[in-house]
Amino acid sequence: MSDTDNSPLMKDGLGVHAIKRIANSVALVVPGFNAKAFQKDAERGLDELELKARVHHLIAVLHRHYDLPFKQLSKHLQKLPEVWDRGSAADAKAGFAAWPLIDYVAVHGLQHPEAALQLLEKLTHLFSAEFAIRPFIQQHTELTYATLLQWCKHPSEHVRRLASEGTRPRLPWGMRLPQFIHNPEPLRTILQTLKVDESLYVRRSVANNLNDISKDNPEWMIDLCRSWLADTHEHTDWIVKHGLRSLVKAGDVRVFPLLGYAAKPNVLVSEIQLDKKHIKLGDAIAFSFTLSGRTIAQNLVVDYVVYFMKANGKLAPKVFKLKNILLAKNETVVITKTHSFKPITTRRYYAGQHQLAIQINGQEMARTQFLLDQ
Repeated sequence: MSDTDNSPLMKDGLGVHAIKRIANSVALVVPGFNAKAFQKDAERGLDELELKARVHHLIAVLHRHYDLPFKQLSKHLQKLPEVWDRGSAADAKAGFAAWPLIDYVAVHGLQHPEAALQLLEKLTHLFSAEFAIRPFIQQHTELTYATLLQWCKHPSEHVRRLASEGTRPRLPWGMRLPQFIHNPEPLRTILQTLKVDESLYVRRSVANNLNDISKDNPEWMIDLCRSWLADTHEHTDWIVKHGLRSLVKAGDVRVFPLLGYAAKPNVLVSEIQLDKKHIKLGDAIAFSFTLSGRTIAQNLVVDYVVYFMKANGKLAPKVFKLKNILLAKNETVVITKTHSFKPITTRRYYAGQHQLAIQINGQEMARTQFLLDQ
């Protein structure tokens, strides 16, 4: 097995080479740490574990081989970035090796929040501490919030990003933060401080945080974006556009004017033409329609919606992107698209009448139907 892991499996980012890097790096900063004993223990039973299970396994093994109280241990681990073996630059999963070291802090440092937060500030440069910070937000809210506000002004983009990414209400793979799902107002100052950050890495996180908020508090998020757009800045404009993406896709008519699209598109959409009205599972259906402009040029978001038959016999819509266009005065364009009904793991298809609609700036303009057989 080479040092560069080209395997498509995510779990291999925490394979034997990662364990060796952890062992050798930690041994350089933690007194009494036996790298060989840790490595042997860590590799035991590793093959049977998936990625997240490997993280938990390595946290437990680290704890068995750390022979120091957390507060003392944390002082040594703060030096880890200086000696850390980052692995091969060609290995896209090389950063995973730091994941169990960082999440160790969330498991064994919760009783020592001051020391733990100082350590996360140091280690987030190795692999984002966005998962590890969340238990501290839950259990040590005031201290952690004050620390996050300080991190918003940190010279490192990694630490500034942690203030935003770590507070995302619905962070993928991370524990949800119900207090921010219920009330995102505490996030205002963090997002406001970072909205014109010089780092795209940070700004992308701010946009993702806004997108999370939009799923539970769309009005709050739209009001915030509207206030930001009042003071035009290219960074803020980009964040708003990307933060609103879920609401745009969902066809929320309130957001299109914020992005420069017509609030009430003045266009004519022809009947939707299908290449077939009856398809079987595994087939694709091709469709086309004509879009005609009127007396003014208009910026348009053109999407299509498939109304899928569900197990309960009801239809459920799913929006798919088509294109964003500037339709000139009196211009006519023909748009074509093919949609596949090939089985995928994320969707189960049910036989029955389905529908397909064309949506312009969140407003449905035409609809037709077709039959799907298993």
